[in-house]
Amino acid sequence: MKYVNPRKPSERMKIPRQHALEQDAEERSKNFMEVSMGMTEDSAVIEATRCLECANPVCVEGCPVNIDIRGFIQLIMQEDYVGAANKIREANYLPSICGRVCPQESQCESVCTLGKKHPSVAIGKLERFVADYEIKHNLFVAPTISASLHQKAAVVGSGPAGLTCAAELAKRGYHVTIFEALHAVGGVLRYGIPEFRLPRYILDLETERIKALGVEIATNFVIGRTATIDELFDEMGFSAVFVATGAGTPIFMGIPGENYSGVYSANEFLTRINLMKAHQFPEFDTPIKVGKSVAVIGGGNTAMDAVRTAKRIGAKKAYLVYRRSKEEMPAREEEIHHAEEEGIIFMLLTNPIRIIDDGNNWVKGIECQKMTLGEPDESGRRKPIPIPGSEYVIPVQTVIEAIGQRPNPIIQSTTPGLETTKRGTVTIGKMQETSREGVFAGGDVTRGGATVILAMRDGKIAADAIHTYLSSKRNGHSPAAKA
Repeated sequence: MKYVNPRKPSERMKIPRQHALEQDAEERSKNFMEVSMGMTEDSAVIEATRCLECANPVCVEGCPVNIDIRGFIQLIMQEDYVGAANKIREANYLPSICGRVCPQESQCESVCTLGKKHPSVAIGKLERFVADYEIKHNLFVAPTISASLHQKAAVVGSGPAGLTCAAELAKRGYHVTIFEALHAVGGVLRYGIPEFRLPRYILDLETERIKALGVEIATNFVIGRTATIDELFDEMGFSAVFVATGAGTPIFMGIPGENYSGVYSANEFLTRINLMKAHQFPEFDTPIKVGKSVAVIGGGNTAMDAVRTAKRIGAKKAYLVYRRSKEEMPAREEEIHHAEEEGIIFMLLTNPIRIIDDGNNWVKGIECQKMTLGEPDESGRRKPIPIPGSEYVIPVQTVIEAIGQRPNPIIQSTTPGLETTKRGTVTIGKMQETSREGVFAGGDVTRGGATVILAMRDGKIAADAIHTYLSSKRNGHSPAAKA
């Protein structure tokens, strides 16, 4: 029986949006504990009652993986939190991750009907609440897998796209093996996102749940070196391959001084901290040095992660240098807000033009130029234009560039016939198929740097396509490769 909210829509609209508990800003800027502590049970139920239960829930259309948002919120109102978590898991097998890092404010919440005149329903916070409730009370039960298919599927990369694709294929009964180049599972979820946004125990727990589906994981296994794509097919007996190796090769600005000591890519900086625990030296073996002042270049989530991390490991002044205004920043609103609360210094409409050394090849400062905004460019954002004579120097000892990344070319260069774009991304069709029969791809290796939820969507689409492909092969057909 469908649950009926006893409150009239006019009454629901008067309920203020509920908020998650958070660490104090000054205190959290000194530690790596999670910033948000989530909603309480009472606040989650109150927030759920704000939902208008639209006949046409446009929030579902705003979700890249089409979670039944109205359905899981109705279950929260009935205090069936595990049922709500399972409802989410029908479309997204990693709710505790998405509830933390998915940009709901620009997706499902941005089209929420309530949000047209009032604050939208806190869909993301509710997703996290039910996932955390299930964890706290140890109520997760792995789904029953009714089929047992003999075909083997290989997933290359254990980031959000790879984990999602592996879970979806395993639920259908396929034998799935994930091949991960690093020693730990998670891809960008582990090496890119700091613990104060995504605790490692959450990632480890979700990984174990995927393994509980029968998925095997081989770490320290570099496809393109340890084995090639062709060897996965010809020697290891796989019938389909999903490539989800991400975009781990950093892009630099190309300004003078980038070879000085104290200059990092955000990829290297965050990997040293998140994966190799550099901030806990000498307990861990990989040290990292930042001075009293750090400049992070960029305006996306990676830049925000890097500058907030720099603050936490000892920088007295942590600058965020961005060539446009705050309105054009691609970072999540919540991350920008948290950074401001933590004392990050925003240097907006500012473009670095040169890194200065101290005479011993170590960073001493970064020369910048003030910018103004002109007409929109191809990205739809107003184009930054230099202001002549506005140059000035910011004294810093460390510079971290977070302006983007591209895929590592190892698989592309060792897989004959695999088409790529000029940017080095793998070319795909509508169902994530590549130019090689039986090879599919998704996530940042096909997009360049993008969001976790878009990578998950690619993984879901690819799992559907691989299922169709392998079903066709079982029935004696051989689908043609993408033209």
